[in-house]
Amino acid sequence: MITLVGSLIAGLLWVLTILGLPGLFALMLVESFGIPPLPSEIILPFAGFLIVEGAAGFTWPTVVTVAVLGGLAGALLAEEVGRWGGKPLVLRLGRRFGVGERELDRMHRYFEHYGEITVLLCRMLPLARAYISYPAGTAEMSRSRFSLYTVLGSIPFTILLVYLGTVLGADYTVLVPYFNVLDIVLVVAAGILGLWLYLRFRRSRQEGTVTPSPPAPADEPERP
Repeated sequence: MITLVGSLIAGLLWVLTILGLPGLFALMLVESFGIPPLPSEIILPFAGFLIVEGAAGFTWPTVVTVAVLGGLAGALLAEEVGRWGGKPLVLRLGRRFGVGERELDRMHRYFEHYGEITVLLCRMLPLARAYISYPAGTAEMSRSRFSLYTVLGSIPFTILLVYLGTVLGADYTVLVPYFNVLDIVLVVAAGILGLWLYLRFRRSRQEGTVTPSPPAPADEPERP
């Protein structure tokens, strides 16, 4: 029986198999843009499987580089949409592809609460990574810092999934059911880390605003 998910997976694998590295770049661009949503937990492990199979052009350096650059391109496009059209345009686009307001609102709350470091943290999360670019654009975050955080967060995420694909081989699809649980665990971990960073930053600002008291005058020596 053909299912929607099965058809989606088959389509992704066809693109990677037929188009090779340009197909990987295109898929990661769309995945990072977030609309329509594409599962990186299928794209990247299959790219790892193609490394093991010796597919033309698929090596560790090329796969990681192309995947990260494709993700960066999609993230910059999403950031530009958020910067230019704001939240109303993002929601209008999202509804056409089944992306709910709940997911986008959650990303906006994270960004507003934890600041720019959220971009780095969310790039390591399977679901959140696709939508954090929009609030960053709405907040008009510096593009240089946005690009840096996107790349730094994408590299370990990409390496991990590609590695799992090389280990699992043709059975890489068994990863999909576990990413819902992993997403929850990573979101909680990112929230704890973000809260720690926020409290540390606030404490440092408070310490910086405290004016030191002048030293007490020394007692005069007793005269004989």
